[in-house]
Amino acid sequence: MKEKKSFFKLMQRIPGGLIIVPMLVGVLANTFIPDVLEIGGFTTGMFKSGTACLLGMFLLLNGASIDVKKIGMPLYKGFVLTLMKFIFGVAFGLLVTKLCGVAGFAGITPMAIIAALTNSAGGLYLGLAQQYGDETDAGAISILSLNDGPFFTMIAMGTAGMASIPIYAFIATLIPLIIGIIWGNLDDTFRKVAADAMPIITFFMMIPIGAGMSLMSLVQGGMAGLILAMISALTAFLFYFVYQLLLPKNKRNAMGAAIGTTAANATSVPASVAEVDPTWEPYAGTATAQVAVAAIVTAFTAPIITSMCDKRMRKKKLGIYSEEAIAERETMAQTQAQ
Repeated sequence: MKEKKSFFKLMQRIPGGLIIVPMLVGVLANTFIPDVLEIGGFTTGMFKSGTACLLGMFLLLNGASIDVKKIGMPLYKGFVLTLMKFIFGVAFGLLVTKLCGVAGFAGITPMAIIAALTNSAGGLYLGLAQQYGDETDAGAISILSLNDGPFFTMIAMGTAGMASIPIYAFIATLIPLIIGIIWGNLDDTFRKVAADAMPIITFFMMIPIGAGMSLMSLVQGGMAGLILAMISALTAFLFYFVYQLLLPKNKRNAMGAAIGTTAANATSVPASVAEVDPTWEPYAGTATAQVAVAAIVTAFTAPIITSMCDKRMRKKKLGIYSEEAIAERETMAQTQAQ
């Protein structure tokens, strides 16, 4: 009997397909039929405004797969990823300020640079962790979520006195994760059910994330937005290599590349900064459009780059540890000895 074609399996064969395909559906829907998404009720809740709920469910299911005996690694990975994003974003933004002033270069202001490079797409990271990482990588989101919003941007721009640590957002992220950890460690059956459900949750989680963006943002951001997007996208390679150096050999993977993104909610950062520091108000509108472009572009480049890095690591690992390679080295050693 001929096997029926599976759209879901086809998506899984595409690099980052479980992330890109549903996100593209959301972007296109919000661009061409936004009124349908705003119809209300279950439709809007599922495909437009349900991001927080679906992310919370993902965190709970992910928490169920975390072994409490290994909780140290998620925290360590979270701190490493967060610091990499923060240090690079701040350093690059301050360098541009020093060399080019507040007007920036190519029409890209330091505010837009710091906002784009210090904020990572948490939902996208979680989706990629499900494909290319493990439970410790997904658990790192409890720390990585601290880079959401304007807090780090304000610190980097010298306005930390006007901002407060988003402690409630941090706690709100931890609660579903902790519930999942407790439940999963007390109930092995739930742990298995949670693991099986994660691909489905990932798929539907990415639709409202995509629906928070629009193709029109590409036009408004212009060439400057595309340049900022490429800078943000290329950081994936930098973070990938640095991450390898900071992890134990047996814990290394491609997830460093997964933070080479700009969060969709980073588009609110320029307006937030301008509100507390009016001197940046003239730049807020342009910066918002540029950050939006970076968010859209990196949403599609990060899965592809992460997949490339993952394949590179697997190929390298096979080249080192495959039986054929070991046999070849032993033969060469024997030949040299003779």
